Amino acid sequence: MYQIEPNQKKNAKKIGVEIKPSTNPKKKIDVFKDNKKIASVGATGYMDYEKYKKIDKNLADERRRLYRIRHKNDRDIIGSNGYFADKILWS
Repeated sequence: MYQIEPNQKKNAKKIGVEIKPSTNPKKKIDVFKDNKKIASVGATGYMDYEKYKKIDKNLADERRRLYRIRHKNDRDIIGSNGYFADKILWS
């Protein structure tokens, strides 16, 4: 089960959602709004910003930059899985 970091909970609160470890074994977190699940985000086989930061802050910043380039088509679409992953896992 994925361990949600305090900063990720803070990021979720900023955009008005709540997060919990995902019930989908292939995803890291489930995103809820008004107690209704609206998305499952973050593939379990990959690291995210908080995990990279534990290794090296510069590495984390570079991985975030590359993530944002790779996901430029969906990360700004409010309500999309890419939006939630960007705002919660990569901010």
